[in-house]
Amino acid sequence: MIEIKKYSNQSGHPEPRRVIRYTLFWCDHGSAEILVDENIFILKTGQTITITSGQFHQLKSVDGELTALEFTLDFFSKSDSDIELIFHNGLFCHFGMNEMITVLHPKFFSEILNTIEKEILEQPYQYLISTHSLVELLLVEINRSKIANGDEIWKPDALFLKFLESVRTHFKNNYQVSHFADILGTTEAKLNEVSKLHTSKTAQNVIYSLIISEAKRLLLYEKLTVKEIAYLLGFNDPFYFSNFFKKHTSRSPKDYQKAVKEI
Repeated sequence: MIEIKKYSNQSGHPEPRRVIRYTLFWCDHGSAEILVDENIFILKTGQTITITSGQFHQLKSVDGELTALEFTLDFFSKSDSDIELIFHNGLFCHFGMNEMITVLHPKFFSEILNTIEKEILEQPYQYLISTHSLVELLLVEINRSKIANGDEIWKPDALFLKFLESVRTHFKNNYQVSHFADILGTTEAKLNEVSKLHTSKTAQNVIYSLIISEAKRLLLYEKLTVKEIAYLLGFNDPFYFSNFFKKHTSRSPKDYQKAVKEI
């Protein structure tokens, strides 16, 4: 539900890992090397990075002090405003747009994480309520820092975020936009409206983008054939999947796999 870990001057995880939780890494001092999907980030003192549920990541090394906070969507998202906050300004973005963020008030940030750790460890009365509020404070501080660093404000719509989550959990079913609209109690037109507002893409093209992101992760980190990946992503014909992947990435699945692994 919610967990906090601390690392000090050590190697990290032996292999890339995938958790269905939202992860935040915070470098209190020193530096840390982190792999997220196919990108390497060198986190420095006073910087944080957010990783969305389902992304592959690996903490490679820590030269200093690093804190990792993990929590589930069910733990945090009690309302639409919670859902909007967790993705505000691109935090925990579903499209692999991870970034290192320099925090405006690092001492305050560290204190909040230390308080969360204490609450989880001691589990006083209503500690889940208090930790939820503290995570909110962390996310607000990150958003304020992004704005102070010159980023534009991007406020997502809860319906759009629920749509993204629903697509991510139903890849194998190969649902049409109309089916997702039924699941979410809305209309296909409304899903297209919010998709175009947030990404300038139709809802169907948003689905395609999420499928490509998932395909890349499976190609890089799972010991699966292209045929197996195709079936996992709702394609009955592996040849059609390969053509689909090449159309959106300019590489065949095997060429992409080979090129990235050689980097």
